[in-house]
Amino acid sequence: MNIETIEKLQLNEVKELIKVHCVSSLGKELIDKINPSSNLSILRRKLNENIEARRIIENSNYIPLEGLFNISPIIDKVEKGMILEPNELIKMEDFLRGCRKIKKFMADKEFYSPTLSSYSLNITECLNIEEEINYCIKNNKVDSCASKELKKIRRSIDIAEGRVKERLNKFLTSSNNKKYIQEFIISKRDERYVIPIKASYKNEVDGVVLDTSSKGQTVFIEPSSVSKYSMELISLKSEEIAEEYKILSYLSELISEKISNIKLNIEVIGEYDMVFAKAKYSLNNNCITPKINNNGYINIVNGKHPLLKGNVVPLKFIIGKNYRSLIITGPNAGGKTVALKVVGILTLMTQCGFDIPCNEESEISIFDNIFVDIGDNQSIENALSTFSSHIKNIANIMNKSNNSTLILFDEICSGTEPNEGAGLAIAILEELYLKGCITVASTHYGEIKKFALLHPEFENAGMMFDKDTLEPLYKLTIGKSENSNALFISKKMGISEKVLLKSKDYINDKSYNFDLLDRNKINKKVETVVENKEYYNLYEKGDKVKLLDYDDYGIVYEEMDKYNNIKVLYKNDFIEVNIKRVNPYLKAKDLYPADYDLNSLFTSYKDRKLEKDIARGSKKALKKIQKIKGL
Repeated sequence: MNIETIEKLQLNEVKELIKVHCVSSLGKELIDKINPSSNLSILRRKLNENIEARRIIENSNYIPLEGLFNISPIIDKVEKGMILEPNELIKMEDFLRGCRKIKKFMADKEFYSPTLSSYSLNITECLNIEEEINYCIKNNKVDSCASKELKKIRRSIDIAEGRVKERLNKFLTSSNNKKYIQEFIISKRDERYVIPIKASYKNEVDGVVLDTSSKGQTVFIEPSSVSKYSMELISLKSEEIAEEYKILSYLSELISEKISNIKLNIEVIGEYDMVFAKAKYSLNNNCITPKINNNGYINIVNGKHPLLKGNVVPLKFIIGKNYRSLIITGPNAGGKTVALKVVGILTLMTQCGFDIPCNEESEISIFDNIFVDIGDNQSIENALSTFSSHIKNIANIMNKSNNSTLILFDEICSGTEPNEGAGLAIAILEELYLKGCITVASTHYGEIKKFALLHPEFENAGMMFDKDTLEPLYKLTIGKSENSNALFISKKMGISEKVLLKSKDYINDKSYNFDLLDRNKINKKVETVVENKEYYNLYEKGDKVKLLDYDDYGIVYEEMDKYNNIKVLYKNDFIEVNIKRVNPYLKAKDLYPADYDLNSLFTSYKDRKLEKDIARGSKKALKKIQKIKGL
């Protein structure tokens, strides 16, 4: 199946919704691998599995698939001759026990799910491996009861450890050693028991230094009194490891002998996980298992797009019986593209063996190819315009199409001169019809509607539109075309009635009015504005204005210049602002007395005091002025 079709119709997003219901990665991996099939017998079997799986879920409290993990990495290790770790053996035991449970569960469901039940016959029970693992491995380690030799070794280890700890405790409790000891505890370094000794006394204690603290204040010494028993303990530990290895090798070998059966179990369990995930998705989303054919007949009754949520208007769609090409018309944002995508995704889902969200009466045709031309395929890299990219895609579609092809065109041949676009679209649609394709195309071209009306095996359909409320109804009516309603939509979006009335005249009789502009009148208006002194004097020194860019207030310092800018004091800074970026707030005459010195608004208290001091002949003020000027 065409990869672009899968991407445009968002099949992978639908798969993600189904994968949510898997209990293991086994089922998820199988769903990822599903591709649309055109084999009718295979699809009938897959769809029948859905029906049986839904029956099982509806008649059972639960499906015993929980805890069944993907053990393929463990199988890979066994096939490479590697020895499994205790935790891996426990996973293997869990998986084999789960296989046994699901086999028994499915065997009891033979009456109303004969096909799915028969798959369980391929599951091999490995009860002896389960029992051996359960006997030998406990708490994620090899159990002492796994062999007589291991039990004997571990008993000897316990005795040896007891002797070591006994002598170390004597060392700790001895009054002679008290001054040497940093902490009165028994520690371990490299699996050997040690005592923390003060570094300054390390030469006073008879023993082997095995480690030093990070600050160097403590050394960890194995006293010579326990060295003999420590060596014995190390030897016993080595024997323990060797015996554990023997037991793990034995268990790994048991699994290796049944490796082919276990791999088949993995396949069957993965298949069950996938099938029940499909069934759970179907039940949760009110899906049905559609009837299928391979003659091009599609009948979708109240179908919904699986990715749309909320109150979705269902689609009623039919093609392939009395006509093989359908032309969909209607307003922008009226649902034409969604209708095309619903037809495409429901067909793809059916060809993947998925149930689809629609009514029981629905029937889907199976195709060798499904092609779509939806969306803007403009390519900057390849220098293709929107129209060019669409035509390139359509050319590829025409070359690969046959009598088992479903084609979905959104706004066929749009983006070019309407007469040429309509003519080209009709020729393309006719050629695809002659090839035997099932074709659904949306358009605004009136000529294509006329062609579909006249052609015996073409049919018109329209997305309904409420002219009173100017709202799309998202309902498809087959047998009746709908207008694009551009004028209604334009009115709703705020285009004036005057413009709409003119557009109707232009549509009906092509009589254009060339109302020329009186440029002298326009120029006079511009001059009037420039010469209007009141406009210049709108803002005066001392006026309080609102600065739109700052959403705050400032004081006018200089009136408007020839560039329509004023200077404003704002937060101790003088800024230049265009009069379009300010609004008047309070006039200076309303803020200050008639004899008020407006200049004082723009001079700080410090500067005003300095001026007064100079006026009264202050020597201190004079020195300050000289200092400022660098005299």
